[in-house]
Amino acid sequence: MGESGTPTPPKLLPDEIHRAVEPGTALLRLQTTHSREGVLDGAWWPRSRDVATELPALIQALTVHLGPITRVGLDTAAWEEVPTRVVVDDRVVRLDSFPVGDDTVLITRGDKDHFALMVVPPSTSPDAARGAMARAVRADNVAQATEILIATPPRPATELEGRHDPYGGPP
Repeated sequence: MGESGTPTPPKLLPDEIHRAVEPGTALLRLQTTHSREGVLDGAWWPRSRDVATELPALIQALTVHLGPITRVGLDTAAWEEVPTRVVVDDRVVRLDSFPVGDDTVLITRGDKDHFALMVVPPSTSPDAARGAMARAVRADNVAQATEILIATPPRPATELEGRHDPYGGPP
């Protein structure tokens, strides 16, 4: 219960994660489960739609937790100038064009392991991004990325002007 006697809403992520979520953040669900009920394995909030700038940092972060990444599948219509491969830490990662929509990227580790990450649009407000990412990483989430993002749509930049973000990130 909160101080005023009202129920305190459950936090989906630890406070440290809420403070750390800003453009460029990736969240992964690394918990092993007996069944794969969840649709998504994580979420990524890129700063822009520039693959050459954004993807290397994501691949580096994923490699630390998942091991070497061999392929990334994304909808090339949603990104600026998508190359066929990127080199990250002296490793070649192939980029494949899949009509998965601009709200999902598919990550391949090795030959068979696939991970689906929801892509939060760069223009999304910090609060909406945090909420969407928290929902995406829940093991019991059965909603597709599109459903989650529709429930927490990005607000236009004009609505964000002059707004102070208590977490220190850009509004």
